[in-house]
Amino acid sequence: MKFQLAINLERMDDSADMDVVAAHTLEMVQMAEAGGFTIAWAAEHHALEMTIAPNPFQILTWWAGHTDRIRLGTAVAVAAYWHPVNLAGEAAFLDLVSGGRLEFGIGAGWLAPEYASYGYSFPKPSERIAQLAEAVQLIRRMWTDPAPSFQGEYSRIENAYCDPPPLQNPAPPVWIGGEGDKILEVAARHADGFNSRWWPPERFARRIPELAEIRREAGLD
Repeated sequence: MKFQLAINLERMDDSADMDVVAAHTLEMVQMAEAGGFTIAWAAEHHALEMTIAPNPFQILTWWAGHTDRIRLGTAVAVAAYWHPVNLAGEAAFLDLVSGGRLEFGIGAGWLAPEYASYGYSFPKPSERIAQLAEAVQLIRRMWTDPAPSFQGEYSRIENAYCDPPPLQNPAPPVWIGGEGDKILEVAARHADGFNSRWWPPERFARRIPELAEIRREAGLD
């Protein structure tokens, strides 16, 4: 059995100093590692008040320098906030400096006020999910091909490269987070794991056969 820790990087009250809160998150991760936890996850949020690290790769890189074994995951990076090339590079660097401990989580995004606050367009769910599916394919190509090319609806590259590449071979595990049938299908076809957010166990149990069937239809194990 694997035990995982998700840390919400926010102050519990307005009087708490950010450096105190940040130090406390590191303390929690170190305690989790000592206690046998397998993965520590950090989220990506730009517009939530009191957030101390909107870029999860920043806080995860910090944790990587003060831990040895616990794996480090994004739960989840938001595809719409990044060009896939930049996201591939951030993730690859974290995997390298952590000694190959990255669990790469990515999602389609859902918090409309956050998009508005930072000037991101907020397309309908089907388009955000299509952007996510395309981003995952491009990122995998960046990680595994020394001079990749990719032509999609939202992004294109021509003989690009990701240097340094991730340490894990062939690539870090990819998790897709979210809910709904379309997200489930993207996860089944393009990911190694699925982050069900706040699903109760019984709901997740009902969806497992659906995941399995989608993978069988796609010719996957």
